[in-house]
Amino acid sequence: MNKQQLAAKIWESANQMRSKIEANDYKDFILGFIFYKYVSDQLVSFVKEQGMTEDEIKALGEDDPETLEYVQSNLGYFISYNNLFSTWVDPKSDFDESNVRDALSAFSRLIHPNHKKLFEGIFTTLETGLRNLGESAPRRTKAISDLLHLIKSIPMSGNVGYDVLGYIYEYLIEKFAANAGKKAGEFYTPHEVSLLMSEITAHELKHKDKIEIYDPTSGSGSLLINIGSSVAKYAKSKDNIKYYAQELKESTYNLTRMNLIMRGILPDNITTRNGDTLEDDWPYFDESDPLATYNPLYVDAVVSNPPYSQAWDPSFKDSDPRYSRFGLAPKTKADFAFLLHDLYHLKPDGIMTIVLPHGVLFRGGQEGQIRKQLIENNHIDAIIGLPANIFFGTGIPTVIIVLKQKRQNTDVLVVDASKHFIKEGKNNKLQASDIKRVTDAVINRESIDKFSKVVSKQTLRENDYNLNIPRYVDSSAAAESWDLHATMLGGIPNNEIAELQTYWQALPQLHSALFAPKSAAYSELRVAKEVVNVTISDHPQVREFITTYNQAFNGYDDYLNTTLIKGWKTVNRNQIEAELSEELFKRLAPIALVDKYQAYQYQNNQWQTISADLEMMQTEGFAATKQVDANMVIKKQKGKEVEVQDANKPWKGHILPFDLVQQTHLSDELQALAEQEARLAEIASQLEEVLESLTEEDKEQATVKEGKDGFVNAEVGKAAKVFLKEQKDHKVKFLTDSADPEESYKAKIINASQLIDEEKTLKKSVKEAAIALHLLTKTTIESLSDEQVNELLHLKWITPLSTELEAMPGAVITQLTSQVQSLANKYAVTYSQVANDIQSTEQELAKMMDDLTGNEFDSQGLAELTNLLKGE
Repeated sequence: MNKQQLAAKIWESANQMRSKIEANDYKDFILGFIFYKYVSDQLVSFVKEQGMTEDEIKALGEDDPETLEYVQSNLGYFISYNNLFSTWVDPKSDFDESNVRDALSAFSRLIHPNHKKLFEGIFTTLETGLRNLGESAPRRTKAISDLLHLIKSIPMSGNVGYDVLGYIYEYLIEKFAANAGKKAGEFYTPHEVSLLMSEITAHELKHKDKIEIYDPTSGSGSLLINIGSSVAKYAKSKDNIKYYAQELKESTYNLTRMNLIMRGILPDNITTRNGDTLEDDWPYFDESDPLATYNPLYVDAVVSNPPYSQAWDPSFKDSDPRYSRFGLAPKTKADFAFLLHDLYHLKPDGIMTIVLPHGVLFRGGQEGQIRKQLIENNHIDAIIGLPANIFFGTGIPTVIIVLKQKRQNTDVLVVDASKHFIKEGKNNKLQASDIKRVTDAVINRESIDKFSKVVSKQTLRENDYNLNIPRYVDSSAAAESWDLHATMLGGIPNNEIAELQTYWQALPQLHSALFAPKSAAYSELRVAKEVVNVTISDHPQVREFITTYNQAFNGYDDYLNTTLIKGWKTVNRNQIEAELSEELFKRLAPIALVDKYQAYQYQNNQWQTISADLEMMQTEGFAATKQVDANMVIKKQKGKEVEVQDANKPWKGHILPFDLVQQTHLSDELQALAEQEARLAEIASQLEEVLESLTEEDKEQATVKEGKDGFVNAEVGKAAKVFLKEQKDHKVKFLTDSADPEESYKAKIINASQLIDEEKTLKKSVKEAAIALHLLTKTTIESLSDEQVNELLHLKWITPLSTELEAMPGAVITQLTSQVQSLANKYAVTYSQVANDIQSTEQELAKMMDDLTGNEFDSQGLAELTNLLKGE
């Protein structure tokens, strides 16, 4: 299983085990045990690297102070063999709930003094919550044991540990947040929002060798993790990044620490605090380490998603250096208190991103005064409006505000990304292309119609420092309007044709080929509406546009093949996506009309597949491409859901899909099977026709009923077989089109019987052929040559992307054609023509009514209707 499949399996199993425990509480158990497995397996890996044998590992204990001290000084903690996760799940061990309690207590006692701050109390939430896993010790032991065996399948060895575990950890946190609503949503910032903030921050810091980042409301730590990952794309070493985190709630604070540690960050690069950010700021005093703690904290980047509009106590904060320059946020809303806190901790060349509700952009009073000071002092760099319903537990629209201590420019970039998302369940979600579009706009400080606007400080002053996004960017769709002159007299308004200006700029001669001037303000089609499509697609400039596009992508397949397939061993999965995107945008740069972000989205979608496959290949070797796995499915047995191997399709490709291999290497066998399946469908249709052709008398005679498969049942077959015997004995021939009704009936029965027999034989044959093809596919994959594997990887990784990219210019032309035809249809018929048609129809109807007859009352009604139609 790749990490996505493994994470999904753990979540599914966790759901089944959770029973009456709330998701938000259950996360503490599963995530706590995942972390314990991590530190436990890290210790085993470490001592093995030092040359310890299996027997020596089994002897690990506190009675060896030299080994204990050595492990502690390197890892920050020590775990005896009896307390290792692997020992708990060993079939030979006699596991009990008390083993966990003893192990967690020992872990706390054996933390190295230098790492007390990082590890101390990290399992408190897990330890105190164990009692909720059952009403009695045996039940708790059973529940814990089930959970441990579920988690044991997570790989920790080699180069997969950090990435896989970190991914599963974040996957589960997101799932818990999505399923537990607001309560869980407090500690989780959706990955896409986090990634957007990280990309903006990383670009600003990419020139720095050593970087310090800080999250004062760290929650699960996902924001810090993602910024670290984005910055690491440019940094010389990921070990040159230091992380600072503060979190108020103890259980969530433990999540922060676990998450940071599990991402392979050096303990010395992690500094965390459990406390109230607004009340207990850095510097702070720690008696155990006074020199290292009582220092002001100034960092390169601050990132935060604080609780929205919560109450706080501004008393005695007037002299607080965080607020003395700009003022105090109102006690009912701490939004600006968090913002000013973040800004205070920035170095002069630092950058911060913070997520806040829209109200901070326009609310007056104390907040209005703070906003004015921030603008006048040139701290606000960009405002990014996010889609509504993008955070778990709240549907309110939010904004990301980008601030800096020192800036060269004095304007503010306002971005409205509220319309850029896809629906995913109950929530909206940013796509990779949405993140890229926003990031590029912020980096390049671009004004883009209906998306972004660079707003001068003078304009902000004139708007009384109101930053409400719709004041500067109108992203709403234009309401459809109708030109009265064109509606009455015909023609197409030039201003509506001009709305397609992007097309006319790229294809200027096409405009004149389609439209002829009718007057100063109106035009008309030069060609019939029916041939607009041909006129556009056959135009020389359109053909040149498609040719230029295709030439831009000459050699692109070869580039991808060389980079990803031939160079699979050395591909850096963290950095290669940025390189692929740069190459894609470089090829698209001279091409007008094509949406480069849609092309980017196609590439990103395909990259998810490529990246997962590359991870397995780089972890397991090239042999993984020729591997076939058991295809496991969930089935009910004796009332319980169990995982078993699928009887019909028992195998699946580890990397190469069966259907792709069949289409490429077993096309003849696949075609033969398809023909048999098509004949089965044809038989079903023919049997249905026979059934429908029988009269009620026929059905009664043959006791015909519709079977469970919708076909003639066995009684028809039985009657048919009796009749066939009679036919054979008497050498009688009956035709379905016979004039004799009895013969027609009997012939239908014969036909049905023959079809039923054929269907029975064919079903068996199809099943046997399908099984044979499936097993042949298995052996084909296992015996593929390296060259054949590379060809299949090309078909899986590159061909789908190439197909989507090739279709893009055609989609542009189709869209243009549709819009031109809509314009033509809109004003094709004038109001005068419609009115004349109505009048003519009414008059014709009135004449026809003169010939109608009826009684006295009918005549009176007809006379009145005739007067109305005549306009009298």
